[in-house]
Amino acid sequence: MDIAGARRSLAGLLVTWGLTRVVLLLFVFKVWIFPGPDVTSDVSVIYQGWYEVLRTGTFPLGDVTWQYPPAAALAILSPALLPFLQYASAFFVLACVADLAVLALLLYTGLRPGKSLRGAWMWVVGVPLVGPTVYARYDVMVTAVAVAGLLAGARRPRVMGVLVGFAAMLKVWPALLLLGARKWTAWAWTAGTVAVLAGLFAVSMPGAFAFLTFQSNRGTEVESLGSLVFHVARHFGWDGRVLFNYGSIEFVGPWVNAVSSAALFLTGVAFGWLLLWRLMATRFLPSTLADAAFAAVLMFTVTSRVISPQYMVWLVGLGAVCVCFRGTRMGLPALLVLAACLVTVLEFPLWFQHVVASDRLGVTLLFLRNGLLVAAAVCTAVQLWRSTVPRTQVPTLPAQTPRTKETTTST
Repeated sequence: MDIAGARRSLAGLLVTWGLTRVVLLLFVFKVWIFPGPDVTSDVSVIYQGWYEVLRTGTFPLGDVTWQYPPAAALAILSPALLPFLQYASAFFVLACVADLAVLALLLYTGLRPGKSLRGAWMWVVGVPLVGPTVYARYDVMVTAVAVAGLLAGARRPRVMGVLVGFAAMLKVWPALLLLGARKWTAWAWTAGTVAVLAGLFAVSMPGAFAFLTFQSNRGTEVESLGSLVFHVARHFGWDGRVLFNYGSIEFVGPWVNAVSSAALFLTGVAFGWLLLWRLMATRFLPSTLADAAFAAVLMFTVTSRVISPQYMVWLVGLGAVCVCFRGTRMGLPALLVLAACLVTVLEFPLWFQHVVASDRLGVTLLFLRNGLLVAAAVCTAVQLWRSTVPRTQVPTLPAQTPRTKETTTST
């Protein structure tokens, strides 16, 4: 791209980011009302309630909805950095700042030789497709740290290790970013960072690891892949119910535990495949670190018992890092994720009542969104394998010289 073209693309990026983010802020500040359930209540009610408890120096021990690693307390407490704003308002502003930080990282990377601005464009377009939920959850903050760690990985494995360790203590999934790391330095620094943070929280705040028990009691959430079994079964007389359970809308009733166990089994299968890939991979390209992270997080998201709308922010961020590299094969999965983002905002919050009711529209939206995610996960796996694992060569026998039949005569 020439200099003039790069400038036009950069200007278009910044203008698009500014306009779309103003719209998101208008929605979360309720200047405009987004259709469907109020997505900001998690911040104004749940997060702010946790904030009041965390300020006393302890974790919310009696609240089963607290299901996050201990460093998540920093995200919940972060609005204290803006004491001149109310809690919810400060949180929305900081979420926007994290969004801008990701854009800056992708722009810095995309403008370097051999890189592309496609990653920045994916982020600019993908985030608003998820809707105002993006600014009403702390996942965009975690994604900012994860993207920074992933982009640092190629040249600064120690920095990557520290950032991935910190991100994993905010929300566990960034630990998967290490899958494609070739240098053990990144793994060692991640482990060290996690150990230090875990130790600090353990000795300073009671209940730092209570989230492990709360998380184990989760069921099958109504937006997950496994939930489709019950959405369809309700039309054939299944007598289960939909309840607010452990912080999300879940199915409760016969066979729910079996489907939840099946989801865990599929997660184990995904982990096994990723381990096999890591053992077999011998050809590591500049994009492999990001490609492997994208594939791993996609697989674990698809097989999870919960696929909340904010999870899409993780996938948009990791997909954006992938397509920064011109040689990546993750272009199609990235587009599938963007399509899934658009369907996600339709099923939540726009028509969430149809999802809860398991009616035709709700079930169709879930089949479409989850189908797109499954297709993206399979595609990433295939492309990751093809780009890094050499094809098995079939051994050939050495050429043999034709032998002439000897005849003997007797006298």
